[in-house]
Amino acid sequence: MRNTLALILTAGFASPALAASGPFFSLANTDFVVTLGFIVFIAVLFYFKVPSMIGGALDNRAEGIKAELDEARALHEEARSLLASYERKQREVQTQAEAIVAAAKEDSVLAAEQAKADLEKSIARRLAAAQDQIASAEASAVKEVRDQAVTAAVAAAKSVLAKQMTAAQANKLIDSAISEVGDKLH
Repeated sequence: MRNTLALILTAGFASPALAASGPFFSLANTDFVVTLGFIVFIAVLFYFKVPSMIGGALDNRAEGIKAELDEARALHEEARSLLASYERKQREVQTQAEAIVAAAKEDSVLAAEQAKADLEKSIARRLAAAQDQIASAEASAVKEVRDQAVTAAVAAAKSVLAKQMTAAQANKLIDSAISEVGDKLH
């Protein structure tokens, strides 16, 4: 293929030389000198195997590009798998977040119900304590009224008895109280 390319190039450059006037194979003809120089140049290139070096370089470059493309495909596939993995993890995290939010809502509802129940119990305890205090205050007031009534009754009885009783009656009552206490003690 390389030889065919060189032949085509040579024929392509020689065709304008055929159109020149005068003898073609003369050093005075510039077209012949240029063609001869070109052929020598091409021959030197083939002698030093420049086309094979260029072809080898192009082949190496093509292999390098192919390797880079393979590596790029592998990286692309790896990136796709990482993307899929991250999307899967994102969905899992989203699901977990939704579950946490739902659990938090349930916990808040339960906590509100518990707080309501605790508040009702606290109100009931305070109401019972207030009723106990009211009953205690009422009992204390009744006792105080009774004590004052007894004190007033004793004072009234004392003054009535003091006015109505004579010394003989008082001695007789004292003796009967002493004998009653003696009977109860023995």
